[in-house]
Amino acid sequence: MPPHPVTSPTLPCAAVTPDCACPFRLDHELALITGGGSGIGLAMARCFAGAGARVVLAGRREDRLREAAAGIGSRAGYVAHDVTRLPEAPALVEKVKRQFGPITILVNNAGIHLKKPAVDTTEEEFLHVLTTHVLGAHALSRAVAPAMMQRGGGSLLFIASMASLFGIPQVVAYSAAKSAYVGMVRALATELSPHGIRVNALAPGWIETDMSRRAFENDPGRRRKILSRTPMGRLGTPAEVGFAAVFLCAPAAAFITGVVLPVDGGASIGF
Repeated sequence: MPPHPVTSPTLPCAAVTPDCACPFRLDHELALITGGGSGIGLAMARCFAGAGARVVLAGRREDRLREAAAGIGSRAGYVAHDVTRLPEAPALVEKVKRQFGPITILVNNAGIHLKKPAVDTTEEEFLHVLTTHVLGAHALSRAVAPAMMQRGGGSLLFIASMASLFGIPQVVAYSAAKSAYVGMVRALATELSPHGIRVNALAPGWIETDMSRRAFENDPGRRRKILSRTPMGRLGTPAEVGFAAVFLCAPAAAFITGVVLPVDGGASIGF
């Protein structure tokens, strides 16, 4: 992955300071993004590359990862990995280090969704959602943290959800998992920030993705309800989540840790 320019969203340099010519750049960073082959994960990868970082996409489907990395260009690589295989997290981190270099940014984005009434959600289904989101993110965070501590810096970013901020029906397991993210972020921030590692989360609102489009096709009333309670009156774009991710991992956010930043068009404060 030679550091050549690629066609991807480019962030403007909005400020110049004596010790950081462009605080919104991610030059010299290497970001591992789980669930990076599609949707919000892929959009974040494109934005990170546009800000100067090299990115490594992780996911279960190698064909999709290969295509996604090729679309980003020379700043992108990929590794096949299933986050639910918890004992394999250290091996993944070591593999990325050998092939691409040390990980300086970890984006815990991989996850699954389960829409089902709480009374019909089985223990096995609940546990699978928790394992994918919570235990998978913890395993990778634990695997990358020691090297970041040794270097004296790094960034962990968790992709939470509106479901971690207020109640949404028929997603009890997903809500529990994303709410656990918020607790993990705060706890990890208190432990790791003294070592120069910042830990933050994004809470995307309703974003225009293939998944959301399929959901709205069968439930037009839901789209109307969502837009009616979103002050900006529209769905977000994956790139808008990506730009917020770049900010939280960039020098511009150097004094920000332990926060959960909604990217939701105001849905979390709307009525």
